[in-house]
Amino acid sequence: MPQNTYDAIVIGSGISGGWAAKELTEKGLKTIMLERGKNIEHIKDYVNATKGPWEFPHRGGRTQEMIKDYPVLRRDYPLNEINLDWWVDEKESPYTETKRFDWFRGYHVGGRSLLWGRQSYRWSDLQFEANAKDGIAIDWPIRYKDIEPWYTYAEKFAGINGGKDGLPQLPDGYFMPAMEMNCVEKDVAARINEHYKTKRMIMGRSANITQPIQERVNCQYRNKCWLGCPFGGYFSTQSSTLPAAMKTGNLTVRPWSIVTKILYDKDTKKATGVEILDAETNKTYQYFAKIIFLNASTFNSAWILMNSATDIWPDGLGSSSGELGHNVMDHHLGVGASGMVDGYDDKYYYGRRPNGIYIPQYRNILGDKRDYIRGFGYQGGASREGWSRNIAEMQLGGDFKDALAEPGPWTMGIGGFGEILPYHENKVTLDKNKKDKWGLNVLAFDAEWKENERKMRIDMKNDAIEMLEAAGVKNVTGFTGDGTMGRGIHEMGTARMGKDPKTSVLNKWNQVWDAQNVFVTDGAFMVSSNCCNPSLTYMAMTARAADHAVSELKKGNI
Repeated sequence: MPQNTYDAIVIGSGISGGWAAKELTEKGLKTIMLERGKNIEHIKDYVNATKGPWEFPHRGGRTQEMIKDYPVLRRDYPLNEINLDWWVDEKESPYTETKRFDWFRGYHVGGRSLLWGRQSYRWSDLQFEANAKDGIAIDWPIRYKDIEPWYTYAEKFAGINGGKDGLPQLPDGYFMPAMEMNCVEKDVAARINEHYKTKRMIMGRSANITQPIQERVNCQYRNKCWLGCPFGGYFSTQSSTLPAAMKTGNLTVRPWSIVTKILYDKDTKKATGVEILDAETNKTYQYFAKIIFLNASTFNSAWILMNSATDIWPDGLGSSSGELGHNVMDHHLGVGASGMVDGYDDKYYYGRRPNGIYIPQYRNILGDKRDYIRGFGYQGGASREGWSRNIAEMQLGGDFKDALAEPGPWTMGIGGFGEILPYHENKVTLDKNKKDKWGLNVLAFDAEWKENERKMRIDMKNDAIEMLEAAGVKNVTGFTGDGTMGRGIHEMGTARMGKDPKTSVLNKWNQVWDAQNVFVTDGAFMVSSNCCNPSLTYMAMTARAADHAVSELKKGNI
């Protein structure tokens, strides 16, 4: 092949980019994966994965300097000294907030696959049909039957633990043995399920393996997942898809490669390749390929499409419908309840389980009707308070020391994840007046949740209190945070798929209508947001799109 020419280009190396690279290389395509940040090697570069809190200067906390340097990251839990290098340098990569949006980014090989919460859930037709039934936005161009085999395919490879729960709103999948609830969670779940005469609380499903798979060792219950797992106990690009892709001999990985535009040939109506800016040298290079998979993450994928403007589409590649950059979604959270659980003082739990309980959506489905549409789920769990609890009566001396040597009382808490509707006016655009370190225009965010979400949050709090009290939890207190968009780190939309090129950016195979050898399979393609974690759907849809891409390539259709 000529220099800089490949069969396929994958832009981004996170969850969906890793999957794209695996699928394309295993199907025989010479592929280059372009990542805008640094390389991180499995195990070798997990420098803090085996350290204890006492081995950090500030015990894993945040300093005043960090608070000053990371004005966005400091808004929530991600800001800490133990994995600071895995979060974006905000001075180098700023963005504009027309309305506040908490954008937490990881620019490195593996992206946020190294940092994600690992909760993995299938969608059902209750979600895929919701837009059509509610008469909002546009209908999904697919249904559960279209993606069901690909969910299974993704689950088999990634390794998802979970139980067969038989819930219509949360289809069962191909699971490894589920992690166990602890003694309090089991009793709380039994009481809640009995009270409501339905299976409402289940064990969470997460991408932590409970049995060995590939070259990976099962989860060790360390709960240090976001430091990188030397055992490969959770799914990440580094532990799973990248080794599989490299094994083929068909993959080239190029870090420090900021893709600035997709190159388009108006005569063939196809993309020919991409232009990159080397993040270290500031030199420009071009790479060429027959197909391109755009997996830069929801907003950066939109940015690349917008930045690929031509005289045909001055607003960017894929902008012909007027929907590019629009329909920004996330999950709103920060609402729930917690309380104390009496008894069980002679009981404890094993290790540090990196998973918790889950309560799937139960509002506005299966006969329930509220004064808002869609719904919410909860994640949470029970635990015993540790040494850091405050014991007012014993602040000094031997009694204080003895008390802290014993585990504290049991607490139980649940926090809600609510669906945000796909509002056309929620959007990102290019800010022509503000540039990043490399002289590139940044994104401007103009998105918020509205009345439907506000109404939902009332139920999210009240229901949480009601459920815990029904289970006998004492001193239950509800809480309501600000729920700022972006905080869920489940950004979706900006290049939605659909049935009609007049109302969508992509077709049902994740192809850009305006250039059908370009595929977008990260969160940008989402048409609605559901209320559960979306990453498993990205994996399945990426595998599905790659299969279609290679098939169409062989037929000469793209």
